[in-house]
Amino acid sequence: MTAQAPTIDPGKLISHLTAVMADIIRIVEQETELVRAGKLTAAAALEAEKTALAQQYMAAASLLKGQTPLLAKASPDQIAGLRRRHDEFHALLQINLTVLATAHAVSEGIMRGVSTELARKAAPQTYGASGQHSAPNPKAAQPLAVSRIL
Repeated sequence: MTAQAPTIDPGKLISHLTAVMADIIRIVEQETELVRAGKLTAAAALEAEKTALAQQYMAAASLLKGQTPLLAKASPDQIAGLRRRHDEFHALLQINLTVLATAHAVSEGIMRGVSTELARKAAPQTYGASGQHSAPNPKAAQPLAVSRIL
């Protein structure tokens, strides 16, 4: 006796994937707005929900890929709608990644600036042979510690 794989209703699967995608879009839009507003702690608080939704999305997408032949026959309108929604989702993720990369670059620039300023202030103020101030040796810079608890 062989075990049969359970049949999956493609319409329900597409509806579930669309609903999960809508939830992810909501979270990503919220995260993007919070990062743009500089509210990084609030944006980081969305990480757990975003991760759970991403896992649901991947599971539903994997199921959907396994049902491709059945889906093509069952509901071409829903598949077309899902593809359009996925394209919108992809564009939104590109915007989100750009905002996150920008925030990362800005914060890295700020940290480098603070580190450079601290190294400059900690270095002795000396003059070189030409009578100009000597730049501090970058190898002599003290490490910078950041508290993430604030």
